[in-house]
Amino acid sequence: KLSINAFDYNCHLDLIKLLRQEGELVKLRRARQKMSELFPLTEEIWLDWLKDEIKMASEISEREKVYELFERAVKDYICPEIWLEYAQYSIGGIGQEGGIEKVRSIFERALTAVGLHVTKGTALWEAYREFENAILETAQPAPGSIPSPEQQQVLCSQLEKIHMLFRRQLGIPLLDMEASYAEYEEWSEEPIPETTIKNYKKALQQLEKCKPYEEALLGAETPKLAEYQAYIDFEMKAGDPARIQLIYERALAENCLVPDLWARYNQYLDRQLKVKELVLSAHDRAVRNCPWTVGLWIRYLLAMERHRVEHSIISEIFEKALNAGFIQATDYVEIWQAYLDYLRRRVDFTQDSSKELEELRSAFARAVEYLKQEVEERFSESGDPSCTIMQNWARVEARLCNNMQKARELWDNIMTKGNAKYANMWLEYYNLERAHGDTQHCRKALHRAVQCTSDYPEHVCEVLLTLERIEGTLEDWDAAVQKTENRLARVNEQRAKAAEKEAALAKQEEERAEQRKQARAEKKASKKAKKTRIGDKRKADEDDEGEWGQEEELPSKRHRGEGDGVLPEEDMEVETGLFGRSEKPDGPAIPKEKASTSRKDIPKVFHDSSKDKVTVFVSNLSYTMAEPEAKLRELFGSCGEVVEIRAVFNNKGTFRGYCYVQFREEEAARQALALDRTAVEGRPMFVSPCVDKNKNPDFKVFRYSTTLEKHKLFISGLPFSCTKEELEEVCKAHGNVKDIRLVTNRAGKPKGLAYVEYENEAQASQAVLKMDGLTVKDHVIKVMISNPPLRKLPDRPEPGRASLPLAPRQIYGARGKGRTQLSMMPRALQRQSNLVAKAENGMVQNSPATSSDPPAEPKKMSNADFAKMLLKK
Repeated sequence: KLSINAFDYNCHLDLIKLLRQEGELVKLRRARQKMSELFPLTEEIWLDWLKDEIKMASEISEREKVYELFERAVKDYICPEIWLEYAQYSIGGIGQEGGIEKVRSIFERALTAVGLHVTKGTALWEAYREFENAILETAQPAPGSIPSPEQQQVLCSQLEKIHMLFRRQLGIPLLDMEASYAEYEEWSEEPIPETTIKNYKKALQQLEKCKPYEEALLGAETPKLAEYQAYIDFEMKAGDPARIQLIYERALAENCLVPDLWARYNQYLDRQLKVKELVLSAHDRAVRNCPWTVGLWIRYLLAMERHRVEHSIISEIFEKALNAGFIQATDYVEIWQAYLDYLRRRVDFTQDSSKELEELRSAFARAVEYLKQEVEERFSESGDPSCTIMQNWARVEARLCNNMQKARELWDNIMTKGNAKYANMWLEYYNLERAHGDTQHCRKALHRAVQCTSDYPEHVCEVLLTLERIEGTLEDWDAAVQKTENRLARVNEQRAKAAEKEAALAKQEEERAEQRKQARAEKKASKKAKKTRIGDKRKADEDDEGEWGQEEELPSKRHRGEGDGVLPEEDMEVETGLFGRSEKPDGPAIPKEKASTSRKDIPKVFHDSSKDKVTVFVSNLSYTMAEPEAKLRELFGSCGEVVEIRAVFNNKGTFRGYCYVQFREEEAARQALALDRTAVEGRPMFVSPCVDKNKNPDFKVFRYSTTLEKHKLFISGLPFSCTKEELEEVCKAHGNVKDIRLVTNRAGKPKGLAYVEYENEAQASQAVLKMDGLTVKDHVIKVMISNPPLRKLPDRPEPGRASLPLAPRQIYGARGKGRTQLSMMPRALQRQSNLVAKAENGMVQNSPATSSDPPAEPKKMSNADFAKMLLKK
């Protein structure tokens, strides 16, 4: 797996675990080395690695390698345990030359890094004092002997070192500092100085202020981001840089994959501390932890430029950024633009030619090619449709290099990439010509703009006339007037044709809707006639026809995406019959006898569209809901007086999951909309305005976003048995989960899909890296940022072309008719059905294949009509 994707963090962990179990020390060391080159390692990984290396280090040369490993470890994160292990390991080399001073140096560095750690700093101070006490014991003279002046000086110096350690520690707010004060009183033969007591009391007061935040951290669950942020805000108000840096480092040790936290930390270091080594180290760790976040790379480039880092190093970091694997095409545009800005600032434009200028032009050309080749192939989009990089290149050439010829070449290239139809693009080019070109090229650009612009042609026409009014001759004015008048005449003609086409299509749609309505009415009448002839065998089904909100009246009221538990972001699973409508409900079937007895006494009531303002449409209810009228009357009673509730049932008495709730007052209906998403029997109830979509085709009530949401994940491949709780258990390890929606079909059965919403983009990004490819109940799941594809709307028929009714896709499937779907009608009847009735004047109408008008729907025939025709043949 790592040979395919070297950035698979979890795969590195699994490999290290397996090699450690097998005792493959050489391979284990190599695996850890590779992982450390790609990612900062956590405290646990470093401690395991260091302990393994310490066991094998026996010679001096091997000890030096362990020291180097410790130096790498303390740079990844500020971890008290690693510093303590480092200091204690260094004590083992005390016998070497300069060993004592080396130990003291490591302890001092450790105190600088984590000595202010409220909960873990005490252990480091105590270890340092124990070391100095051990040195003191070795400096004591033999019992009964009198120390020499040199020995006495060493003793006094060592005692002073321990005194200073106590006094330094007591001036810092640390847990159990009362015990440290008592220990100092017992150890010291002299009274504690007043200055030390004063500092100790001040530190105690500071500790009391910090305790609530430390207790909140102890009681919170990982990742504790909110608690750390509150602690950071507290320290920022106090303004101590060392403490602010430490609390940021503590937060990042547990939230290393949160880009926003790294960004805030780096911003603080850039603006406040401004220490080169510290700032660049933090930026480097940020991009190693969150390489997918383009903003961190951009800040890193700016910080290196700010601190005068060599150009070769900055270029190397930029190349790493290009290979980081950003999640959007626009991210690559941003990182290229940041690097090009840096290269532009290096150029001395007072010189006609320079190495830096050539490098800038080369980088611009490479950026354009990179976006065209690499980015478009990966994302199927350019990321830079308006060619902002080429525009900036043209501005540099025109304004800074006085090279309008190159700028014009670039703008010609921009316009050939589909931008010539936009007025704002032409006006941008015109403004550049106006500032750095000449009037002739301005006029030429505007003439082309008038010819090509399709979004706002009036605007570019006005600009052209303004130019000629100020600078043009009479001939120029006449030419401009004639060109703009001709162009606007063509535009108005095209708009009129488009309006006529739209009106014709709307009229055709109305006619088709009327034909469908008439066909449904005839079908219903034939059903009733048939049921009347065969007696009372299916009386219950007959009584159900024409109930409130019956199925045939549904399309004008039911909103797409509601009532089936499926989010609008994915393709909904709609089973269609011959007429594009569900033949059976997916909910549990109700026995025929029970349905008959329970619904036959309800009077037939049709929905009155004049009462839409006092009515709401309720959907996504459970199909198994018992007595939905009573349940919903109780639920909506708080909004106002409920006149009636019209629940929709199918012909067999099964509840369809939606209904109409009519109120006495319009205000009550508006209040009822506030109950949208209320949980009813485990499902979110959707409450929408009652709108006739035939009359208002633009009315949409999409429940969820259909665009990119960086804080939300789309998960596929889940086992159908996976519950919301089980999925939440998996997801919450990578951040604070706000909501989980399991996607189901209309019957409420799972589809193996889910949407998981996190608090922010950082947590979602972390979850993608950790969860993609994870196995859940023997199913390998796929995890990605939620970015649903655009819906493809059906193309409208061209004017003059027959609009043939299309059979539903589900009838034939993806490959056309199957064997079992061939027509079983006798050929004689097929020929008969192809005959067309004569018109009143005796002429036969054109066949559908040659007619330009939409074919009329075939006349409905009853069973008796069909039998007569068959006997006649």
